[in-house]
Amino acid sequence: MNPTKSEATPKHAPPGNQPGDQPPGRESQAVLPVRSSSSNSLSTQSKSTAFDRWLMRTMLKQAGNPEIEVVLWDKSVISTSPVSPRTRAVIHNRSTLYKMLIDPSLYFGDAYSEGLIEVEGGLVNFHEAIDRCTHAVDTKHFYRDGLRSSLAWLKRNTIDAARSNIHHHYDIGNDFYQLWLDEQLAYTCAYFADPEMTLEEAQIAKMDHVCRKVGLKTGDTVVEAGCGWGALALHMARYYGVKVRAFNISREQLSYARDRARQEGLSQQVEFVEDDWRNITGTYDAFVSVGMLEHVGLKNYRRLGEVISDCLSPQGRGLIHSIGCNSPRTLDSWTTRRIFPGAHVPSLSEMMQIFEPQKFSVLDVENIRLHYAMTLEHWLQRYEQNIDQVREMFDENFIRTWRLYLSASIAAFRSGSLQLFQVAFTNGDNNEIPWTRAALYPEERRQSRRGEQT
Repeated sequence: MNPTKSEATPKHAPPGNQPGDQPPGRESQAVLPVRSSSSNSLSTQSKSTAFDRWLMRTMLKQAGNPEIEVVLWDKSVISTSPVSPRTRAVIHNRSTLYKMLIDPSLYFGDAYSEGLIEVEGGLVNFHEAIDRCTHAVDTKHFYRDGLRSSLAWLKRNTIDAARSNIHHHYDIGNDFYQLWLDEQLAYTCAYFADPEMTLEEAQIAKMDHVCRKVGLKTGDTVVEAGCGWGALALHMARYYGVKVRAFNISREQLSYARDRARQEGLSQQVEFVEDDWRNITGTYDAFVSVGMLEHVGLKNYRRLGEVISDCLSPQGRGLIHSIGCNSPRTLDSWTTRRIFPGAHVPSLSEMMQIFEPQKFSVLDVENIRLHYAMTLEHWLQRYEQNIDQVREMFDENFIRTWRLYLSASIAAFRSGSLQLFQVAFTNGDNNEIPWTRAALYPEERRQSRRGEQT
């Protein structure tokens, strides 16, 4: 596991701090500046009441007394932190405070997107301070996780619903994603075998890491469930000599992937199928899914296991790469409403609902959450570098929404609120499996040997 970039700027990063991403350890060297006495145009003229201030203190206590402070519309400063806060939120009106009482996640996010809340000291640091506290306290009643979890079970993640959910996030335009993803548009966690890798290098390293885990060799057949813009499918075909059928229901992504396959002369090796994972047919030597499980829906895990069992050859191997969490939980309401409708991030125990009914053997479980924090840092920096182009495409609300999404995601992976699991598996009676993990890390092993010789 490599260190996060909390104490060092990623290779090729722009100089200085970007909005929303001021690394801890830097901002902690200085106290927050005193706020100007000039009034904000969004602020109301009414004074906050004792009840308003009590409500804010209560919310902070319920959240575990995070190291933040809140400035109300009349410049009243509220904090329950046991130490001097390094970040603050400025709430510009009373109605925002009362909405946050109903659902802190949803209405904080919406208010920030609308400019009704400002954050000083860095969005990443602000969310990391909150995440580290809520991670350690019981917030189920305060955040209504129990109710939202029950309601989530009522939602049917049908094929039509899945198409709608995917369209909401992935079909907003390839031009937008090209501004801040890597050259191959890999929109999943990269693998920084060396922390000084560029984002492009780390995404290639991730694809090789996945290929080694499923033991690809020339002539193998692979099925990929949820292929994004096609980077992994094309990588497997070009560098491992396999044939790939890649399933996706995002038309924008598939159009891009098919064009790229034609341009690179790989159309005979890679077939991009516009269809849902539930309709996968055929028999394959490997099953791969990178970044799709979050969209499957917990109720469909057993069905996914059945699909994999039906399509995997007796000696075949599979890998599922997914955002996850340490214990079962419901993803925050802002993310599921505004960013990823229908999303669920599983715990390992929930992921076992895929494997155990089919009697799959789990061969390897790796958690690379710090790699995702670093990946997101690169994305946020590139997003901010290209903010003028984003502004030509979308309004200010969209800009602030995606800044919040990327920043809060960095904080979640740094704090341990979110994990990134790679689970490799095979049929339970398959003995054609690696004896050790040595084959997973050939590059790292060679680097180590070179170091010993110098």
